[in-house]
Formats: sequence, structure tokens, C-alpha cells
Amino acid sequence: MANRVQHSFDLILVGGGLANSLIAYRLKLARPALRVLVIEREARLGGNHTWSFHATDLTPAQHDWVAPLVVHRWPHYDVRFPGHERRVGIGYLSITSERLANVVGSALGGDLLVNCNAAKLDATWVELADAERRVAAAVVDGRGNVRTDALVLRFQKFFGQELLLGGSHGLSGPVVMDACVDQQDGYRFVYVLPFASDRVLVEDTFYSDAPQIDSDSARLRIAAYAAARGWGILKVVREESGVLPITLGGDPEALWSDAPGVPRAGLRAGLFHPTTGYSLADAVRLADRLAALADLSARSVYTATRDASRRQWQRQGFFRMLNRMLFLAGRPTERYRVLRHFYGMHEALIARFYAGDLRWHDKVRLLCGAPPVPVAEAMRVMAESAATGARGAA
Repeated sequence: MANRVQHSFDLILVGGGLANSLIAYRLKLARPALRVLVIEREARLGGNHTWSFHATDLTPAQHDWVAPLVVHRWPHYDVRFPGHERRVGIGYLSITSERLANVVGSALGGDLLVNCNAAKLDATWVELADAERRVAAAVVDGRGNVRTDALVLRFQKFFGQELLLGGSHGLSGPVVMDACVDQQDGYRFVYVLPFASDRVLVEDTFYSDAPQIDSDSARLRIAAYAAARGWGILKVVREESGVLPITLGGDPEALWSDAPGVPRAGLRAGLFHPTTGYSLADAVRLADRLAALADLSARSVYTATRDASRRQWQRQGFFRMLNRMLFLAGRPTERYRVLRHFYGMHEALIARFYAGDLRWHDKVRLLCGAPPVPVAEAMRVMAESAATGARGAA
């Protein structure tokens, strides 16, 4: 039976995660006459996540259009390491999947399909599970996963619980890294976001060689962390977990080889910070780029998304070298020393690091001083980095 063709759109976004949701929302704000369809296989946009970013990651204009999605804002955050604690005076913001789903879903109206799986897609059409076909000038694949055969990856993985407490937690802002905990499975730290005086999101987090998460063990560690801080837990409101890619090397062209000509977004396009795995700032930039395109044909959108991916890879070489030092140059339980060294830097450097915009003198400062990893291992990784160039090391 021939496929049934229904509707025609300017753009179809397959996958309703962060990247495609931001593209849809930006287009609705900037060019409301466009017909944009989002297809999401789950029951709502955004899944069950909390996305955070530094205030310095975005431009003032980007903050303006992202503002309706932001649920929490803080003027600073803290970090804690053995022998070093610090308050960083950089603003920190969070977006929740609930807010994302409400705001973007309202903007899309009827042009949102949830509980809908895309069986096949190409640059200008999507075939749904019931053999219906939706066509558009361009289709963007933003279904999230990164091809692990294309990139050499390690992982930032986390399991979190939003907790309702029996009293005040006493925090004035987030604790982005509390590494004063037992080090296991690589570099371990606890991440804490205070949503209200008696409500916190606590995430047990690892920079690890493997992506697997033991949820039951994480629940026990979160309970122990809360008890150590004197927090009585009244209720676990919800749980969330995730695995973020940390790039050591690879072949960026291979990311695109399995579907030639199909535009991509988010993690699927390699658009994420190589050392944190966070993708919000890159997703905002791509949304701005697509909203500014006069031509939203498949060829034009493909060129824009692939060029963004290529430029991202080219400017991330130093970060991939740092990642190799973090994961390959020292014992896993000593990785916290690398992050402690980083958080000894001045705030402007920290801001540029998270924005992915390091200057040459920032790179010198990060490599100077007492090395946080064994010298011989650091020299070996540096030599391998120079020899392998952009492809990185396995």
C-alpha cells in the first residue's frame, strides 16, 4: 500500500528534546507565520530533565528570548573540594522539562505530535509508525543520541532526586560540585540545586569511563549525603538521570555519514560542550542560526547544521586534550585534583571555559603551575595529542 501523504510544513523537527524544542520556540517567536511540526515519541516535550547554564553562556539577546523557559536563577554558586572551597560569582540558571513542555507546547499548539514514533525519515519527509507520511521543506533529526562508533567518549553520568525536606537546607545558591565525598567510579561529586528553602535537587554525579548507572546505589548515597548535611527527607518528589558525552577524540565526519543530507541538531549533531556534555548554549545558538535563515530548504538547513557541527569540532581541540589528561593521565580517584586546579582560576576564565570561548592566555594558565596529574603521564598525553591532532586518542 502506498504511503498516505498528509500536510505540508516549513520545518519538521523529529525529537522533542531540548535542541529541537528551542528551535521550534525560536522560530515561533521570530517567524510566527512558519508552519513548524515537532514529533516526539514520549508523552511530552523535554522528558524529565533539568538543564542548567551559566549566565555568561548566552548573549543578552539570547537571554531575552530564553527567559520564559527559566524557572530558577541564582547570582552565584559554590564548589567544594578537599582542601578548597569557593563561591563563584557567576549567575546560574535552570530550565525544567515541565516549563519547557508548557511554554513550547503552547507556542506550537496543534503542530505537536506526542506519543508518536518516527519510523523513517529523510531530508524532506517523515514516515510515522502507522505509515502516514508528513512532508516539509526540511526535516531536522534531533533524537538525541551520539554515535559512539564515531567519537571516542567518556561520560558524565548522574542520578538525581528532588527532595522535600523537613526544614531549611540553609543554602543560598547551588553547589555545582561537592567533591568532598568518597571517590569511586572515576571522579565523583554531588550537585545540588536549591529550588526552595525546603526543596533541593541532589544529583550523584560521576566523570566515568563507563555509562552505566546503578540507581539503587545512587539512592543510598543521596540519602547518606542528605543525612550528613542534617537534612531530614519528607518526600522524594521525583527522580531523574542522564548520561552526557565527554569527547576525547574521534571522526566528526562520521557523525553525518549514516544519513547524508539530513539536518541534525543537539547531541546528534555533536553540538555540546566537550568537557561537560551540556548542550543548552549550543542549542540556543543553533536556534538563532536557523531562525535567521532566509531559505529553510533541506539543503540550506543541512548546510547550516553541519557547518555549526564542523566549527564546533574545530574550536574544541584544546578541550579534548584536557579531557584526555583528565581521563588518561592519572588515577581515576585522583581526577578531582584536575577540577580543583581549574576552580583555582579567576572567574573570567571560568566563564569563558563554560562558554567554550577560551583565549590563548587562558589555555596557558590552565596548563601552567603545579600539574594536577603525574608529569610523565601528562607529557605522554600531550605528545599523543600532538601526534593525533583533531582525531584524538582512543
